[in-house]
Formats: sequence, C-alpha cells, structure tokens
Amino acid sequence: MNIISLAIWTLEKNCFIVYSGLIVCFIAFTLYHKHRLDAFYSEAEKKKEKLARTGTGGKARDFPDDADDDPDLLVPAIPEDTPHIPYRPPRRSDDEVLEKSREYYKLMAERRTVRSFSPEPIPQEVLDNLIKTAGTSPSGAHTEPWTFVVVQDQEMKTAIREIVEEEEELNYSKRMSRQWVTDLKPFATKHVKPYLTEAPAIVLVFRQTHSWRDDGKKKMHYYSEISTAIAAGILLAAIQYCGLVALTSTPLNCNARLRDLLCRPLNERLELLLPVGRPHEDTTVPDLKRKDLEEIMVKI
Repeated sequence: MNIISLAIWTLEKNCFIVYSGLIVCFIAFTLYHKHRLDAFYSEAEKKKEKLARTGTGGKARDFPDDADDDPDLLVPAIPEDTPHIPYRPPRRSDDEVLEKSREYYKLMAERRTVRSFSPEPIPQEVLDNLIKTAGTSPSGAHTEPWTFVVVQDQEMKTAIREIVEEEEELNYSKRMSRQWVTDLKPFATKHVKPYLTEAPAIVLVFRQTHSWRDDGKKKMHYYSEISTAIAAGILLAAIQYCGLVALTSTPLNCNARLRDLLCRPLNERLELLLPVGRPHEDTTVPDLKRKDLEEIMVKI
C-alpha cells in the first residue's frame, strides 16, 4: 500500500474524526481572523478620527488634539477679557471706492518678478515699514505665526547664496522632474543665483509652527501656513506700493541649512526668500499675459 492509498484508507475509516477536526480548525480560524479584523477596523476607526483632526495623509495640522489637556490649565492665545473697541474706518462713496479699486489694480498689475537688482541701498525705515505692514496680516486666533529675517550684511548674503546654489544644483539635476525644469526654461532660471548677493536686502519669511507660553507650555499656531502666506502677499503688495521690486523664491531643501545659518529655532520653517530692491537699469522680464477676469472669477 503506497502513501496515497494509505491516506485514503485512513480518511475513509476515520471520516467522522477527520471532518470534526476540520470543522474545529475552521471555527478556530474564523474566530482568530474575526478578532484580527475587529482589531484592524478598530485601529482604522481610530486613525480615521485622528485624520479628521490632523488632516489628510497623516500630515500634522496646526491644531493637534488637546483632549489630554487639563481644562483648568487651558488659556486662550490672547487674554479672554480683551476689550472690543469701536471700529470706524473712513467711509467712502461708491465713486471713491471704484476709483480706489482702479488705482490699486493698475498699480498691482505693474508688479513683476525680477532677477536683476540695482545695488542701491534701501533706507532702513523703508524696510521697517514693509515688515510692519506684513505684520498687519490676519492670523488664526491672532497667533501671528511669522518671523521676517531681513539680511543686508554682504557676507551673510554670500553665505545664503552658497547654500541655495548648492541645493539648487542638485534640485535642477536630480530632484526636480524634467517637466518642472522644462516649464522654467522661458524664465531663464538656473541654479546660479547672482541676485542673492546683488539685491541690497533679502527678506526670509519663516513660519512658526508653534511658540511657547509664559508658563512654558506650547502655544499652538492655527492655520500657520495660510496665515504666513497672507502676510507674504501683503508684504509683496507693500513692496510694489513703495516702488521697489522683489523675487518670490522658494528654495527647495534649504530650510534646515538656512535656519541654522540664521540661528532660527526649530519651530520655524523657511517658506519664502525674497530679494528686495530697485530693478537694475538693464532688467528685462518675460512678456507674459495674465488670465482674464472670466478665467479666474465665478459669479454666483
């Protein structure tokens, strides 16, 4: 009797025991996997609840869960008894409002990004006023999550340029997609950034992910990304308004090195690097056309 025949004979003689064993194994297998599935779905539900608080993809948002905080220790970002005062800005007629809107649009429509700057210095008070204007931006819970580092020292500008050019050479050659590099060709951009040492000032816009309260506890900054972006937009508008120009630069993979160079704390992230000054007399810009109103506005 070979092995196969022996196996068949054993099954026939002991079918009740065999089938009983199979049923027991099936029940045990089902219960085991039911337990695992319950645990899996429970964990998935927890993750789903967490994502509702932290945002899609698990990326930490600006308002993490504070369920473990002692309610007696919770304090608002600004004093709870902050008084509310009357707000009465100048009231203008419809004709005045229309004229103001036209004037401002005409001014901002002339704004261009330039890559060639005159070395003429900018008065310190002008730079102060530009940053103060950016600081008027709204922010989540009035946490003002921004730091503006203004660099005029030539040695520091040179150090910044060296870091940016090192990283940008890698960006253009390895990190950026071929399509991205292709899309930049009409602007004649490359990893060499002479404007970083030519412009009389560089404004580095840092976003504070959080700060610290007087009692040592972490002070959350809500919507810090959009708040800092709005502040940067107001800064660009102010630069244009006073007759200067800027280049909006977002140096890829430079955050940590520039943060260390400028001795900024770990709760700050570099969002924008803006060379600021007057345009060089030989400056040229691409002859671009902006989208028409119908392409960017939906009336409901």
